[in-house]
Amino acid sequence: MKRISFLLGTLLSSTGFSVLAQTAAERSDLNMRPGVTDISNQVYGLHMLMFWICVVIAVLVFGVMFYSMIRHRKSKGAKPAHFHENVKVEIAWTVVPFLILIGMAWPAATTLIEMEDASKADITVLVTGSQWKWHYKYMDNDVEYFSVLATQQEQIKNRFVKGENYLLEVDRPLVIPTGKKVRFLITSDDVIHSWWVPDFAVKKDANPGFINEAWTNVNEPGVYRGQCAELCGKDHGFMPVVVIAKEPAEYEAWIIEQQAIAQRAKAEEQRLLAMNMSMEELMTQGQQVYNRVCLACHQGNGEGLPGVFPALKGSAMAIESDQITAHIDIVVNGKAGTSMQSFSKQLTMSEIAAVVTFERNAWGNNTGEMVQAKDVNAIMNGK
Repeated sequence: MKRISFLLGTLLSSTGFSVLAQTAAERSDLNMRPGVTDISNQVYGLHMLMFWICVVIAVLVFGVMFYSMIRHRKSKGAKPAHFHENVKVEIAWTVVPFLILIGMAWPAATTLIEMEDASKADITVLVTGSQWKWHYKYMDNDVEYFSVLATQQEQIKNRFVKGENYLLEVDRPLVIPTGKKVRFLITSDDVIHSWWVPDFAVKKDANPGFINEAWTNVNEPGVYRGQCAELCGKDHGFMPVVVIAKEPAEYEAWIIEQQAIAQRAKAEEQRLLAMNMSMEELMTQGQQVYNRVCLACHQGNGEGLPGVFPALKGSAMAIESDQITAHIDIVVNGKAGTSMQSFSKQLTMSEIAAVVTFERNAWGNNTGEMVQAKDVNAIMNGK
């Protein structure tokens, strides 16, 4: 079946057309890229097949049309023929397009069916879109984390020179092995996103409440970049996808390392539950967390964006003592129907305690109240 989609490409290779097309695709952004998977190469082959079929049809149709206009023009004394029906012509213009469509539909359908077949996967990764980041969970291992834009705010605000991978770099990329079939279960926490990596020929919507499937099998180690391809809110353009494909042995070593990191983090969390941090420690860590995950919406001065994101400076929730539980709860669980998402998976209990303490004591709030990890633990476990 695969050979059908490359039939015209094979025929054209004898005249050098396919070589020219491949070279152009590699050096230009004007054409699709062949990618690094068998499926992406099939898609590229289909694209070129359809392109050359359209080119041949256009050359024939416009060639006949312009030849007729020039050769049989009135100035040369041509007389128009008078006929109403021609059975052979009518059969020809019905059968020929039908055969062309069948020739195009057969390889396209074969490739589409193969693209949707996510069965017999070696690895399964749950991909969850959130405003405006991706969460990856390896279903076969105890490894999960968020992947967040790593481009500096100074570059975005034109204070620094933009880097080579401007808006296409993250703090923690997805890591997968080469030569293995990786299945993606794609969903969303809030609005519709779309997980797109051009080199894999994978673009699948992430719909809240639904799980879509996609898969890839990468042939070459490397770093592959993509983006959210569905308009998902004000920071839609700041939601990149970065995938690193490693050799199987390197991937296994990475998984073991990530599992060890997760275990150490859990042990550290338990240690922090048994101790109290000082106000200075909470404020220092809290400011770092705030600048990383809260600043974009609530602003550096805590005044938010009127009518869009509420202010924390002087707000009842951030300064009234009887609101401290509600303050922790909204950071832990988010608020339905708003852009305030849950940070229970994104931040540790000590980080949540620190950022809540920071918000209650920054910008003149000065409540003097401290929140500890054990207070956050009580909210998260319903105690």
